[in-house]
Amino acid sequence: MNRLDGSRRAQVVRRLLEGNSINSTVRMTGASKNTVLKLLVELGSACSAFLDEKMRNLLCQRVQCDEVRAFVGCKQKNVTPEKAQFGVCGDVWTWTAIDAETKLIPCWFIGQRDAIAVRDFIEDLASPLANRVQLTTDGHKPYLTAVDRAFGEEIDYAQLVKIYGADVEGQKRYSPAQCIGTRVEPIIGEPYPTHISTSYVERSNLSIWMGTRRFTRLTNAFSKKIENHCAAVALYMMFYNFGRKHLTLGTTPAVKAGLTDHIWTVEEIIGLLEAREEVAVAKSN
Repeated sequence: MNRLDGSRRAQVVRRLLEGNSINSTVRMTGASKNTVLKLLVELGSACSAFLDEKMRNLLCQRVQCDEVRAFVGCKQKNVTPEKAQFGVCGDVWTWTAIDAETKLIPCWFIGQRDAIAVRDFIEDLASPLANRVQLTTDGHKPYLTAVDRAFGEEIDYAQLVKIYGADVEGQKRYSPAQCIGTRVEPIIGEPYPTHISTSYVERSNLSIWMGTRRFTRLTNAFSKKIENHCAAVALYMMFYNFGRKHLTLGTTPAVKAGLTDHIWTVEEIIGLLEAREEVAVAKSN
C-alpha cells in the first residue's frame, strides 16, 4: 500500500470533502482504493482527537440537537445473524449539536437511536460547555432523562414537538410526512420562547447529507464498515468547523467561536495526521 505525498493527499481529501464517493475519488485522483480508505481512517482519527481536545470551555448560548440516520453494510431490515457477526451493520444515527449563534458543532455521537446513545451524546455535550445554555431538541422522549442527568437544573431546556398529518394519498414513497404544526414544551428552567427552535440543526443535517457521500440515500455509497463511517463523519466535522466558510458568518464557525484566528486549509487539516506520523517515527527510532 503506497503512501501518498502531501499534494496527492490534499487531492484525495478535497474530493472526499466535496461529497464524492470512495470509488469516484479513486477514479479522479488515480490513488488506489485501499490507500484512499487508509488515509480516510487515519485522518479521521486525527481530526476526532484534535476536536475532542479543542472543544473545551465553549461559551455557547443557544444549542440545538437532532440526529441523522444512515446505515452501515445494509439496511436494518436486511440484517441477518451472519452479517451481524462481522461487526456493526444496519441503522446508525449521528447525533449532533449546533450553537445557533456561531454555527459551531461542538460535539457529535454515532450510535443507535436509543436511550443509551442519547445519554452518552448529552453527556458529551455537557462536558465542553463553560456556561448555562438554552437547549432545544425534538420530542424524542429519551432526551428528557438524559438532559436532566447531565445538566440537572443548570440549563434552560425545551422540546419542539412536531405534529404530523396523515399521509397524502398518492404521495411518493420517499416523501416525508407533512408537518401540520408544532408544540412547544418547556422542560427545565426558563427557556426564552423566541429561541425555542431546531431550524439551525435541521439545516445542518442537510449539510451533512450533501457533504458526506455515505449519507446519500438510494445509492450504493453507504459505509461498509463502521470504522470508515466514523472516520468520514470526523473529517466532515473538522472541515465544517475549521475549514469551510459559512455563508451567513463570512468565516468558519471555529473562527466565530474564538477557537482559531483563521480559516484552515485542507493542507493544515492533513497536517494533524502528519504530526501524528512524525511522533510515531520519532518513537520508533
